[in-house]
Amino acid sequence: MARGSAGIEAAELRGVEALRVTVEVSTSGGIPGIDIVGMPDSAVLEARSRVRCALRSCGFDLPRARVTVNLAPSEMRKTGTGFDLPIATAILVATGQLPRRLADGCLMVGELGLDGSVCPVRGGVAYARLAQDRGLSLVTSAHAEVSPGWPGETHGLVTLGQLKGGIPALPPVGASGAAPPPAPTRPALDYADVVDQDLAKRAMTIAAAGRHGVLMVGPPGAGKTMLARRLPTILPPLGEKEADEALLIHSVAGEPIDRIARGERPFRAPHHSISVGGLVGGGRPVRPGEVSLADKGVLFLDELPEFGRGALQAMRQPLEDGEVRIVRVDGVYAFPCDFQLVAAANPCPCGHLGDPDAECACTPARVAAYQGRIGGPLMDRIDVVVDVARPSGRKVIREQRGMSSAEMAALVGQARERAARRERSDDGRAGPVAAALLDLGAQRTFEGLADRLRLGGRAIARVARVARTIADLAGHDRVTSDDIVEAVGFRSRSME
Repeated sequence: MARGSAGIEAAELRGVEALRVTVEVSTSGGIPGIDIVGMPDSAVLEARSRVRCALRSCGFDLPRARVTVNLAPSEMRKTGTGFDLPIATAILVATGQLPRRLADGCLMVGELGLDGSVCPVRGGVAYARLAQDRGLSLVTSAHAEVSPGWPGETHGLVTLGQLKGGIPALPPVGASGAAPPPAPTRPALDYADVVDQDLAKRAMTIAAAGRHGVLMVGPPGAGKTMLARRLPTILPPLGEKEADEALLIHSVAGEPIDRIARGERPFRAPHHSISVGGLVGGGRPVRPGEVSLADKGVLFLDELPEFGRGALQAMRQPLEDGEVRIVRVDGVYAFPCDFQLVAAANPCPCGHLGDPDAECACTPARVAAYQGRIGGPLMDRIDVVVDVARPSGRKVIREQRGMSSAEMAALVGQARERAARRERSDDGRAGPVAAALLDLGAQRTFEGLADRLRLGGRAIARVARVARTIADLAGHDRVTSDDIVEAVGFRSRSME
């Protein structure tokens, strides 16, 4: 068996980025075996068995030498199974079974099956971007999900044995021969299906137009979940930069990217038993949480008081900063989380507080404890609170249809365009109240309501923003008293 060395370009996921790693292989005399160094985790160390079986299955010779694999830089921890393909290729090059020029200018990522098949790994979009930035071609599984329209060159492998004849070239994603994802003809959900909830639909329109957080409070069966799941149908499609960011996060998390590639905004609805790490990110290896998977989309928290207090309070900073920063011994991981929060809650544990059709069986102490689970700081970051009453049975039976998603989306689009034009002419130095452009009557009304309701500084700023959104929906250049009253009405509602 020939002795030698080889180096193959690979990559390691860190947060939403792929960082360059060089797989170095050297063969020497001694007891045959494979040693992997360079801070590998258990999944990387298990590559020794997968690589040996894959080489044998594809007709390659097993090295009759001591093989040392170094993952450089050695100070960075390496995780995952994506190093299988570059390790196997580097061994084949080092032992003379493949030409040295085979992997020149390539970045290799992929997991190997025992039969030599090349399997996809999470983070395909991140690896593709790293390859593009470094001027390399990406060599990975033929089944890997790579961002549509990526301008770089992609080579796909079905089995490791295909390396004997050279790396098979595949057309770039989105080029001739690769069918683009089909565009949906109409949304599967529509607000026209939501009956007798005009006030709630008004609140959702305001929330969509101004990207405000919204909390719906009402008894079970009132339609809170229906309202929340239809919010993406009135939001504008993802822009190019927004889609790129959302694709990257979902790819790193190992989530499907086809819906985002079609321009649909993410919608995430985690169960209330979710852990802090599952909600904001974490684990080993560190992965994005639900708040990041909802980036550029909607995060729906149903049964909000049932979520763990730690998980809810962990959302406070991400809501303000639009980013989650997770500190570990080996460094800081940053994940974008620019999402729109939609939450739903019952008014009390039994859900019938204030319901004219059912009697509440909860004591005042239980009601106070239940409502207090959300926490004031988080409630202070929700702009719109709306009561959702149980719909009329007669209207539901007769299937009376209200305003559709298309009509609501048109209002949202016009309001956003109006806000965008105003922001382009604004120097950005005005405070939220001044930026709202209140007329004299609105200013006096706002001052009186703020004193009467004892609104704090953050609450005043958020009411001003909601009023500005209401004015944009109505086509007003300046916020009127009616806009202020409606905004305060949504702000001052409570679960009681």
